[in-house]
Amino acid sequence: MWLLVALLGWPLMEIGLFVVIGGQIGLWATLAWVVLSAVLGVLALRIIAVRQALALRDGLRAVRDPARLAAGGVMGVVGAALLILPGFLTDALGLLLLLPPVQLLVARAVLARVKVVHAGSGPADVVEGEFVELPPRHDPPADWPRID
Repeated sequence: MWLLVALLGWPLMEIGLFVVIGGQIGLWATLAWVVLSAVLGVLALRIIAVRQALALRDGLRAVRDPARLAAGGVMGVVGAALLILPGFLTDALGLLLLLPPVQLLVARAVLARVKVVHAGSGPADVVEGEFVELPPRHDPPADWPRID
């Protein structure tokens, strides 16, 4: 139920904000804001992608907390995507998700609701079975058309 209300209410709030803020700052300033925030979102997305790629390339050796890097990367991507979408509310939430203290708060809130289960150090489950190695076929199946 709450998801339906959010899905219906979000665009209505964005439209209302466009009308109110656009009426205050004018059409061209509103359009400039939308384009500028989209460009900022694309740049943020590229920076986050490069940072994550460098961390993976270095084998996460230089990173003290890989979970924090991953959570920051995910929230950074979501924040950048929200900046790319047009709207004042999405821009505000996107900018908030790009801030490291907000990322830390969100990560703590999410991790408080997540239960991490570690696999034991004992033997893994083994599935037994048999296989037969077939020789490779060089002739096509009979129902395939032949091209001479």
